[in-house]
Amino acid sequence: MKIKYYSDPGHGWAVVPVALLDRLDLVDQVSTYSYIRGRSAYLEEDCDLSRFMAAAQAAGLTVDLHGSTSRYRQSKIRGYDYYSPARARQALASPA
Repeated sequence: MKIKYYSDPGHGWAVVPVALLDRLDLVDQVSTYSYIRGRSAYLEEDCDLSRFMAAAQAAGLTVDLHGSTSRYRQSKIRGYDYYSPARARQALASPA
């Protein structure tokens, strides 16, 4: 599966559907260093992305990260809501 990856001069995030986090039983394990917007979680590269990749591999999923880097300006992702399990559950309950 292809997962988008974005980074700016200070950090990087992988865009993962909240439904996939739910499927991998990770909804309660993502930190507030990640973000959420709509039905997508933006997993920070240091801890949350590593946890996701390990869970995906354990589930037999192959993940291909692809994306873009901005060397000169902050990503708009930094303006999204901080991730929380409650926000993730709201996303799961909302209509697609």
